[in-house]
Amino acid sequence: MNQDYIIPNSWSIIEEGFEKDRVKSSESLFSIGNGAMGQRANFEEFYSGDTFQGSYIAGVYYPDKTKVGWWKNGYPEYFAKVLNAPVWIGIDIEINGEQFDLNTCKEVKNFRRELNMKEGLLDRSFIAILSSGLEIEVNVRRFLAADLDELGVIKYDIKPLNGKAKIVYKPYVDAGVKNEDANWEETFWEPVTTEIKKEQGFVQARTFKTHFNVVTFMESSLFINNEKQEISPLSQNKTNHKVEFTYELNIDVNEVATIHKFGGYVVSTNHPENELITAAENVLEQAKNIGYEQLLINQKEAWAKIWETADITIEGDVKAQQGIRFNIFQLNQTYSGKDARLNIGPKGFTGEKYGGSTYWDTEAYCLPFYMATKNQEVARNLLKYRYNQLDKAIENAEKLGFTNGAALYPMVTMNGEECHNEWEITFEEIHRNAAIAFAIFNYTRFTGDETYIPEAGLEVLLGIARFWTQRFNWSNDKKQYVMLGVTGPNEYENNVNNNFHTSYCAQWCINYAVEQVQNVKDNYSSDFARISSKVNITDVELEKMKEVASNIYFPYSKEYDVYLQQDGFLDKDLTPVSQLAKADRPINQKWSWDRILRSAYIKQADTLQAFYYFEDKFSKEQLERHFDFYEPLTVHESSLSPCVHSIQAATLGRMEQAYTFYLRTSRLDLDDYNKEVHEGLHITSMAGTWMSIVEGFGGMRVKNDQLYFEPRLPEQWEEFTFKINFRNQILKVIVNKGNTTFELEGNQPLEVYVFDQKVLVQPFI
Repeated sequence: MNQDYIIPNSWSIIEEGFEKDRVKSSESLFSIGNGAMGQRANFEEFYSGDTFQGSYIAGVYYPDKTKVGWWKNGYPEYFAKVLNAPVWIGIDIEINGEQFDLNTCKEVKNFRRELNMKEGLLDRSFIAILSSGLEIEVNVRRFLAADLDELGVIKYDIKPLNGKAKIVYKPYVDAGVKNEDANWEETFWEPVTTEIKKEQGFVQARTFKTHFNVVTFMESSLFINNEKQEISPLSQNKTNHKVEFTYELNIDVNEVATIHKFGGYVVSTNHPENELITAAENVLEQAKNIGYEQLLINQKEAWAKIWETADITIEGDVKAQQGIRFNIFQLNQTYSGKDARLNIGPKGFTGEKYGGSTYWDTEAYCLPFYMATKNQEVARNLLKYRYNQLDKAIENAEKLGFTNGAALYPMVTMNGEECHNEWEITFEEIHRNAAIAFAIFNYTRFTGDETYIPEAGLEVLLGIARFWTQRFNWSNDKKQYVMLGVTGPNEYENNVNNNFHTSYCAQWCINYAVEQVQNVKDNYSSDFARISSKVNITDVELEKMKEVASNIYFPYSKEYDVYLQQDGFLDKDLTPVSQLAKADRPINQKWSWDRILRSAYIKQADTLQAFYYFEDKFSKEQLERHFDFYEPLTVHESSLSPCVHSIQAATLGRMEQAYTFYLRTSRLDLDDYNKEVHEGLHITSMAGTWMSIVEGFGGMRVKNDQLYFEPRLPEQWEEFTFKINFRNQILKVIVNKGNTTFELEGNQPLEVYVFDQKVLVQPFI
């Protein structure tokens, strides 16, 4: 860890004291979003110090041309980038003729920044001494409206403490921005027009290649001591990419000069291109009619509604409580479920790493969270996102030589096309296909919705099964089918043969697809006829699938009585991580890639990931043997690793270990375990934190259409509670020392099982 400055608090993320070397980390940690847009916690005013400026719009991206030293057939042509969007938060400030810049102030005192997770508010306050000697008190509040998701709101107060002040506020919107991670250092935005209408400013810009049109807009109001000032701008300036207004307020000592700024984005994906400025005017009109104070009330009410079902409470451990709420808060800031065209990027709205695109993380980690804390339709939208991209998945497979409707879903995508920069991930990490199939099963198991598979899911399952059937090849030596040249979830071993996780998941996918073909044929004949005529399901093909699935080779060690992660794993030095020198950690920053690939060290759950998915296929004794073999070799340098291990440690009754892993996953960013939080947060792994509590400590499973729990309370906690939306009834689970109780918001009693004992929960009125 390289930071410990975040103050423990149940409902807030709090930083005290201004330290220039942690500005970029704090910009990540205090990020805000509303599902449609988001931004790093950059200062509104000019800052000349080290900073990572970033604002982002959901669904807006650029196909940055792939940059490699050589080209391979099937290689992705571009790496999709989430774009640093035009700036709407900017407010340059002059005080008595001096540009206000925290980096150049004589002194900054009482600096405090708070991300109020309960209400969705970002606050900042401090006292600054300028080079002139003037001392000012500053209070800033910013939020992105949860219920009016094209709007952002800023309230910026300045109070001089030891003299009079001429405050010049210069609010602006600016499309002259760049990405930090551009492959070729180019700009991604083309200015279209700038307009000024009275005291409203608009900048319209279009992305190169993808041609998303965005209007960034603003309007400001000025106040002295909370009384609105009917003043006009001293100047209104515009260039081809920027609009800036200048307002001047003269105030006495201890008076407060305030600017309210409304701003945000309207996008051509939601409005006709020729009506974008009109749409922006409508947003501003709504905001003015509602007013700042009511917008603030609405924000608090909207977040209260989110927390009603999403909250997890922990008694007796404030750092654990802060950690889980931070994770839940960021997930809800990133994806609301309102728009089926959107998905969940690994960095959300907090940075540019990983391209901001859709990974297998959505299906493997995020779906359970949204399925249980929102509603069935939100989860269905995440599945439909992949169904809508099935044709592209088939194209992706065709580029690699697969035929007959075989589908390979991309490792990274915005529109269904593969767009990852690294060849070993693009071509080899094919286990993402399995995560998508498992998500369909997981959704059906949890919701009881039997209609999705005949409507859409079966086509996806068939495309995936066709891919797996063709991807195996027959080994004359082993007299079984083998899977060559893959990379499992453990990215510290590339291009291996017979990775257990990949092969086992592939076998399950094939069997599940065949099973569902029969299910749809027997129970949904009209859907089966429609699908069969479209994708040509034949008995010959199904028999081939079954033949492959029943003859798959899995590497196994008789000595250790475990499935091997892949062929040759035992050729490696099995020195446990506990014997690694501290100076060697993290190995992904300290070792050469060659050394990592030759080591037995595991980045994240790999074989154990398959045990997590298919827990009911293995005995607890098998899980224990495999956990004891693989976990000591795991460095947990993926954000997706600790949560799986926490769940499995809890399942095995190893509560101290489960708790340690939970704390690591829940505070991965808050405590910066991997020394990379300045690049952005790990949004998708945050869903794994929720799983650690609900599936790990709560022991929640769905079996035979009913909920089962095996609750276990960490020693450090007095009590924890969580809620799940199970088939349109809200069940609250309360676990404390020696007791588990339930509360039900619904219309009918619900049978649940606690350590296999049936409990009938009555709804309360």
